[in-house]
Amino acid sequence: MGIFSRKGPSGFSPSSTAEEVTEGIDGTGLTAIVTGASSGIGAETSRVLALRGVHVVMAIRNMDAGAKVKEAILEEISNAKIDVMELDLSLLASVRKFAADFNSSGLPLNILINNAGVGASPFKLSQDSIELLFATNHLGHFLLTNLLLETMKSTSRESNIEGRIVNVSSLLHPYGYREGIRFDKINDESGYNRYYNYAQSKLANILHANELTRLLKEEGVEITANSLHPGAIGTNITRHDSFLQCIFSVLGIFFSKTIQQGAATTCFAALHPQVKGVGGVYFSDCNIAKPSSQAKDVDLATRLWDFSLSLTDAK
Repeated sequence: MGIFSRKGPSGFSPSSTAEEVTEGIDGTGLTAIVTGASSGIGAETSRVLALRGVHVVMAIRNMDAGAKVKEAILEEISNAKIDVMELDLSLLASVRKFAADFNSSGLPLNILINNAGVGASPFKLSQDSIELLFATNHLGHFLLTNLLLETMKSTSRESNIEGRIVNVSSLLHPYGYREGIRFDKINDESGYNRYYNYAQSKLANILHANELTRLLKEEGVEITANSLHPGAIGTNITRHDSFLQCIFSVLGIFFSKTIQQGAATTCFAALHPQVKGVGGVYFSDCNIAKPSSQAKDVDLATRLWDFSLSLTDAK
């Protein structure tokens, strides 16, 4: 296994699984929302959180697929608390409906895991006329987080338990456009590159968590926000890219993680005591990692926040 089994300062390694990094942790009484929970690491994250006693709300686009995942979890964990709610992150109206329904449910919210995403796909505009990768991977999660923040704040105050927001990013975040975020060319089809745009959306995930951390600290709120790279995993996110599918099928056995290993860093950031009080940090393999210089650019993060607000307020 070599480097794959080498443990970092946290005591965990790239080969650690989600069950291993949450062993002995009791999440009873906590409520978490997991987006993109109908397959891949989202489904495994939901399963492991439920295994640790967390009430999991699976926020998904495909309700039939979500029902099957819920059924499978309940077959394994008969006392699991699992709900399935419809959410299409590419549609701002769907995000608003989901948030309104959840906020009116009376449920607390301790953990928000912004996991859903689409891979490097051909150019397409969302129904809100926003480039689909940016709309789904960043903007939908940005709006969702903002709309759920008051519920998270009240939960944290009333329970005296720290809230946690986790953005699933990617190691590919540095490999986009030179300017990082193309604010003036978000919908520019002529200059579109699917790989650069994917990297742009993953950079946005980190910048979002960092700026959110800054704002929450200013407000004195006991909620942290972090981002992470889950690892190279051949999940449904590669469905639009035959090249990546080929790469995973040929080389995956040598460098890719299993889904159980891929969900480990998400579950670590969501539940582990080592992460208490830690915000604005980028994790990889359940350890603190170093993101790109652009990912640490405070001015870029603030500009992205304001830009995202302008897009979501206008739609």
